[in-house]
Amino acid sequence: MSNPQSTDDQDVVDILVADHREVESLFVELESRQGTPDYRRQIADVVIAELVRHAVAEEAYVYPTARKVLPDGDQIAEHEIAEHSDAERTMKDLESVDPSDSRFDELLAHLTGTIRHHVRDEENDLFPRLRAAAAREELVELAAKVTAFKKVAPTRPHPGAPDHPPANKLLAPGTGMIDRMRDALSGRPTSMSELRENQQR
Repeated sequence: MSNPQSTDDQDVVDILVADHREVESLFVELESRQGTPDYRRQIADVVIAELVRHAVAEEAYVYPTARKVLPDGDQIAEHEIAEHSDAERTMKDLESVDPSDSRFDELLAHLTGTIRHHVRDEENDLFPRLRAAAAREELVELAAKVTAFKKVAPTRPHPGAPDHPPANKLLAPGTGMIDRMRDALSGRPTSMSELRENQQR
């Protein structure tokens, strides 16, 4: 029997919605324009890492499931992937802009607008329809796959990388390993816990 405190009973929608909430809280912090430019850079880096991991996991597991179980699944999946591509190009630009540059806030505004629209689409349409069309066991199994894949997924935007299986599933772990090596060497935070550790040093 599963431990009631564990995440074993969470389905993939629970996992993805939790990601959405975490990113939204980071957006709100960035939009407040509080903190030093260096701190804002680090928050932006965490946002980028969280969004890239989330998007890659959705493209590897969630959208293929939507294609399989929803009558208009192909159309929905392609729409969501196009939004990911737009966000990824913006993140690639945001990566190299200093927070004291006015373009930083322009790019951030574009990214938050794109992601908030994407989140509304998923939470109001795709996610409820997935829960209605797919077996609960399948959605719980998907939660485990998405959680595991996020651990090996890239942490930096790669706009030219494949976004459809099987190529994305095969290539993402290698790209992710290189990203994590670059993150470690540069001290770039990719999670809130790493960001807090950086602040305490």
